[in-house]
Amino acid sequence: MPRFLTLADVCEQLQISAAQAYALVRSGELKAIQVGGRGQWRVEDVKLEEYIQESYAKTERMVAEQRRSRPADS
Repeated sequence: MPRFLTLADVCEQLQISAAQAYALVRSGELKAIQVGGRGQWRVEDVKLEEYIQESYAKTERMVAEQRRSRPADS
């Protein structure tokens, strides 16, 4: 896999739309750089992996919180 991915590559790997990928980058949730005169976005492969791992961690925290907030069955 190349070191830098296009947003189209990110879309394919995460199975999301171009608008969703762009929103992740613009919000700073997914770290990216702009290159070239046209300002094309590129995401380093390790940054995409970090985003994925952090998403797993967020999901785990959310699920754990939901479990804690449920009333206990009697």
